[in-house]
Amino acid sequence: MTQPVKFGLNVDPNTGGLAIAERITAIADNSGLDYVGIQDHPYNDGFTDTLSLITWLAARTGQVHLFPNVANLPLRPPAMLAKQAATIDVLSGGRFELGLGAGAFADGIAGMGGARRSAGQARGALSEAIDIIRASWAGEPYGYRGTYYDLPSVRPGPRPAHDIGLWLGVVGPRAVELVGAKADGWSVSAPYVPPDRLPGLNQIIDGASHVVPDGRLDLPLVELRWQGGHGRGAREIPRAILAVWFGLA
Repeated sequence: MTQPVKFGLNVDPNTGGLAIAERITAIADNSGLDYVGIQDHPYNDGFTDTLSLITWLAARTGQVHLFPNVANLPLRPPAMLAKQAATIDVLSGGRFELGLGAGAFADGIAGMGGARRSAGQARGALSEAIDIIRASWAGEPYGYRGTYYDLPSVRPGPRPAHDIGLWLGVVGPRAVELVGAKADGWSVSAPYVPPDRLPGLNQIIDGASHVVPDGRLDLPLVELRWQGGHGRGAREIPRAILAVWFGLA
């Protein structure tokens, strides 16, 4: 099953730039673009809270889907993140998707009380978090005991308004295996994963995934942030399914 190319705009959560964020989101909504993505760095004192901003923008739009690019897992416990995601999805009429990352900038995370994890620990925690989030969205009471999370008795709700896409913002060869094994898509930017790395990483994703009969991986998103002449045409990236992002000031 081949997915169509989708397009979106980047919005930054600057506290002093809310009018700009609203204008860019309105452009995406009125132009028929598919997505607006917003970075999530809670330790940045110049940023608003990303999920709150998404809720505010969703109330001012009617078509475009919005997502954190990507949610900072160490500072957002997965059961609560699942509830927030489902709530925004209900409030927006099914227009929220969840980008999720293992957490970069360890000093900033630790400074806010988050766990300081090695790369291996971050991957393990991300894998467990995906299971917890999916269990929460299923809407039935559950318990979970893992290495990084222990949830003895969860009564989740609400159920999302649609099947929320869960996209991972990971770049390492071992981490991208989780994309194929557990996720619905891949959200990465060209400065972190340049186009010449995509074929090799897509092969890793293929190997960890269930592949559909025509041999193509059914993933809805690979994000490239095209910047000032450094981007390449989609035809030059075999088997990658692209969402192209343009940053507007």
